[in-house]
Amino acid sequence: MLPMTGPARRPVPDPVGPGAESVWDYPRPPRLEPVRERLRVVLGGAVIAETEAGFRVLETSHPPTYYLPPDAIVAGALANPRRGGICEWKGQARLFDVRGGDRVAPGAAWTYPAPTPDFTRIAGYVAFYAGPMDACFVGTERVTPQPGSFYGGWITPGIVGPFKGGPGTMGW
Repeated sequence: MLPMTGPARRPVPDPVGPGAESVWDYPRPPRLEPVRERLRVVLGGAVIAETEAGFRVLETSHPPTYYLPPDAIVAGALANPRRGGICEWKGQARLFDVRGGDRVAPGAAWTYPAPTPDFTRIAGYVAFYAGPMDACFVGTERVTPQPGSFYGGWITPGIVGPFKGGPGTMGW
């Protein structure tokens, strides 16, 4: 169990070192910002997506979620589009199975075809759950998936929590 503080039972943020970011300093509602570092997704031993023109969404208690432009994704890597969940900030999602090499990761990517006005810059961009992939990278750093199975944030060494998603974090 994480140490908690105050009436809202907000967890105590981890210490932040030089050059690091705390997810507890991210805003709510979330902020969208461009990413110039190379983003890369590998599945089945194949690079299925790669770009230096992505975006990240920063939201309190969550590691960044990265969105890659559709032209950065290998043809045929996304399959079986279907209605996904609704995000209170971005709108109605569309979910995809992801194919790479000889592997298929069901429901492992999503997009917002017609997002809310604050997120129109990521219309059609695709985010990937890091857990089912062989690896995901921000620059040269291999990411760790956000805890749990619902959220799709990517944790790099410069991002500190604690992070929403694991057991006991639903009320954050």
